[in-house]
Amino acid sequence: MILAGGKGERLWPLTRDRAKPSVPFGGIYRIIDFSLSNAINSGLRRIFVLTQYKSISLARHLREGWGFLSTTLGEFVENVPAQQRVGEDWYRGTADAIWQNVYLLEQVRPRYTLILSGDHVYTMDYKGLLAYHAAAGAGCTICVQERPASEASGLGIVEVDEALRVRGFQEKPEVPRTVPGRPGSVLASMGIYVFSTDYMIEKLRAAASEGKFDFGRDLLPAMVSGGDDVRAFVFGGDGEESYWRDVGTIDAYWAANMDLVEITPQLNLYDDSWPIHTHQGRYPPAKFLFADFRDGGRMGMAVDSIVSTGCVISGGRIQRCVLSPRVRTNSFSYAFECILMEGVDVGRYAKLRRVIVDKGVRIPPKTQIGYDPEEDAARFTITESGIVVVPKNYRFAE
Repeated sequence: MILAGGKGERLWPLTRDRAKPSVPFGGIYRIIDFSLSNAINSGLRRIFVLTQYKSISLARHLREGWGFLSTTLGEFVENVPAQQRVGEDWYRGTADAIWQNVYLLEQVRPRYTLILSGDHVYTMDYKGLLAYHAAAGAGCTICVQERPASEASGLGIVEVDEALRVRGFQEKPEVPRTVPGRPGSVLASMGIYVFSTDYMIEKLRAAASEGKFDFGRDLLPAMVSGGDDVRAFVFGGDGEESYWRDVGTIDAYWAANMDLVEITPQLNLYDDSWPIHTHQGRYPPAKFLFADFRDGGRMGMAVDSIVSTGCVISGGRIQRCVLSPRVRTNSFSYAFECILMEGVDVGRYAKLRRVIVDKGVRIPPKTQIGYDPEEDAARFTITESGIVVVPKNYRFAE
């Protein structure tokens, strides 16, 4: 069950017209592609995607990019919009979203249910998590990642004993409970849960009767305080790389995209053994035009960047950028550490620095964005760290 109905208010204006899991990422992907690909690559092929907020583009993406499973073999990726099946309310929280669709679980009758968020970027083989849960015989297992204690004030912290039994939760604590024997580290919840299905349905039914609608805020703390067997599974606990990013803010989203242009990125999109599936349009190859090496000459070039199909780098320079399909940069333009989404056109002599430009925007010639914070803030969203966001289909004054 993939939770994909959130508004993503901290990602505004990228979520003005779409749900957060549907936000483009890494050039050709959507954020939800990572959770879906992890499931498919882990051999899990019965997947419900629970949608709600502005879900049309997400529903279209699921239909066009994830219809390759065999229904004959009982495989599916099924879009499940909010339907008010158990009352007159839409989804009121993560646990309520599962409860309102518990009839699906009763039809499929799985022994275990894996609950994922559709708005995290990572690669993970869920088989190890499921095997750990089954061997422990627990009612619920929470996937956690070890992080520096200095980051605890922005995370949900899971308290464990030496046997990794969960003993409590702290939401963004200033003084966190650290990992036993490791005073400089904490265990942060990743929003990934495995439940024994019958146990989960029982707990959801009780929570719904008490007006409790969220896993992290309501259900899981009640289970722990009630003495239920809840375990923690440490992602990367075997010493392997464990890249995981919650891209729920503009700064985090921009930083995760910039991770991809490093020489050796932690998130490897080129691993043939763990492909990230998605839907791609039928675009021509990327094209680079002009190479005048004289001082001030036109130079169609991109370095330390991701350039998707259909892009035309026509005399412009691209450095440490992520370009979605059909981006065009014109002569003498320059973009540094930018994310340019599908169909963006950068005019001649325009200069962009640390800018996210959403789909369908034409940057007029000689425009500068990312150089004057006051001017940028008067027109666009700008974060504390200086990342500027130009919204989808924005039209500049002539």
